[in-house]
Amino acid sequence: MTRKSCALYTTGIVCAHLLTVGIGLLLAQVFPTLVHSRLKKEITLTEGSRVFESWKNPPPPVYMQYYFYNVTNPEEFLAGGRAAVTQMGPYTYREYRPRENVTFVENGTKVSAYSPKTFVFERDMSAGDPEVDLVTIVNIPAVAVMNKVKGSFWTSSMVSIWMKSLGVGLFMTRPVHELLWGFKDPLLTRLRTSKPEIHEYFGLMYKKNGSLDNHFVFLTGESDSLDYTKVVAWNGESRLTWWSSNQSNMINGTDGSTFHPLLSRKERLDVFSPDLCRSIYMEYIEDVEVKGIPAYRFAPPREVLASAEENPANAGFCVTTGNCLGTGVLDVSVCRDGAPVIVSFPHFYLGDRKYVQAIDGLSPNQEDHQTYLDINPTTGIPVRASKRAQINILLERISGFPATKYLNRTIFPVMFINESVVIDDASSMKMKKLLLIEKLVSNFPLLIIGLGVIMLLVFIILVFRFHQQKKNTKHNAAYTPVNYKTEDPAESDLTLPLKNGSHIGMSTVDGEKS
Repeated sequence: MTRKSCALYTTGIVCAHLLTVGIGLLLAQVFPTLVHSRLKKEITLTEGSRVFESWKNPPPPVYMQYYFYNVTNPEEFLAGGRAAVTQMGPYTYREYRPRENVTFVENGTKVSAYSPKTFVFERDMSAGDPEVDLVTIVNIPAVAVMNKVKGSFWTSSMVSIWMKSLGVGLFMTRPVHELLWGFKDPLLTRLRTSKPEIHEYFGLMYKKNGSLDNHFVFLTGESDSLDYTKVVAWNGESRLTWWSSNQSNMINGTDGSTFHPLLSRKERLDVFSPDLCRSIYMEYIEDVEVKGIPAYRFAPPREVLASAEENPANAGFCVTTGNCLGTGVLDVSVCRDGAPVIVSFPHFYLGDRKYVQAIDGLSPNQEDHQTYLDINPTTGIPVRASKRAQINILLERISGFPATKYLNRTIFPVMFINESVVIDDASSMKMKKLLLIEKLVSNFPLLIIGLGVIMLLVFIILVFRFHQQKKNTKHNAAYTPVNYKTEDPAESDLTLPLKNGSHIGMSTVDGEKS
């Protein structure tokens, strides 16, 4: 075997092996399986795991924005007209949310932790000064007291007299800072003299700046990656007690800050929200990209806050039979000490039109009012998120309170929040590096197949050249024509060798001479 034919056979064998191994690995999904198995082991709430430290102290900055609905015609509304509001804000605060008292429980299968939040005002990201700007909103303490005593006409009448003597009405005008973080309310202070258990201070975020009021128990995800950071208990309870059905009282999913790795577009993501006093779910919307990182966008559909008539699964959230609300709102008075608090999405987004039409100045739209999570499907880490929720107060006529006699039953907006986060540059670089490694390793069989294809092309070229050289060799070895030129016999005899078939020299024999 010649050197050229040996190279030809070697190339063919290498090519066949590369293609066979590459295609086999690709079909068997060996490398993706190895990578995904490694990811599931790394993304767990265990000491030394890749994500544990960032879970305890999330590096991306979180911002909380507060928007208030300033009521411009309170007297007209009290007289039976339609209220008009103007939106004020945002008043932006940097939110710090490290997890504290992190403890492994039940043989390391669960993690116990507090989730406090601390807020620091960001003047450059705000539309005004919260200590200066005045806002007129519904007097929530007064309405809460009115609803507490509305079952007794005599008690209601007495409280009404107190309110009038203190100059307390259905609306109040206060600085934004006081409405958020608390002020000493005159009506609550008066009631505290007879009922010491009543707090005399009121604020929408009162005692929520740095307080340890949310205690969670999470699954580590070590035994099953699908259980990663799922909430199994909140404030010592494994289920809620406010609602009227077992399904409604379930604590489902994570706290919304993390999800299990290897997400699918077909999944429904469950999230437990203490602010809403319930679990909600989100569905896939579209593919997006954040700082070069691919992500799936998930958002809660209309069905989450749909009425019981539109979505029978929500019947358990209607505690007061016969007094259920429509689509887009949720009565959370059962978990707000009886205060008539209603939650919704901002501007009643995804809600019934009647709620929007009851107030002048509302304009719901998806871009500004949708809650969404942009999650990298490989790691399950949100790279961008926006949680938006609105606080409303139910206003209606209450017997014993003359100030309410002309009121139309209205779900009155007070304030909405936008809690947002975008992955920071350092974290995005780390994630892109991780995703690149995952992609290269998962696609390693394609590299082998590519090398096999290159070797196949080399093999084809060598075969072609081999056959060309063989053909040229045969042509050069073909028969050459005889030369018939006449030569001098004597010269031929003396100087040239005999030539077979061209000319035979002959000499005279001695016998013939004689």
